[in-house]
Amino acid sequence: MNKKKPFVLRLQPEMMEALEKWAADDFRSVNGQLEWLIHRALKEAGRYKPPKGPASANPGEKK
Repeated sequence: MNKKKPFVLRLQPEMMEALEKWAADDFRSVNGQLEWLIHRALKEAGRYKPPKGPASANPGEKK
């Protein structure tokens, strides 16, 4: 099973409100939206290569 590392993130209230709205629009939790955003940014920057196998699916990816 994949273990996720917890961490604290502090955001300006306006940023949090925008993130909550975006997550709701995409039917995701705020945590899921952040994972999706980070995954997309890392992939686009060429900084992340997911491990091979079924657990390597894009977090929050809509099919």
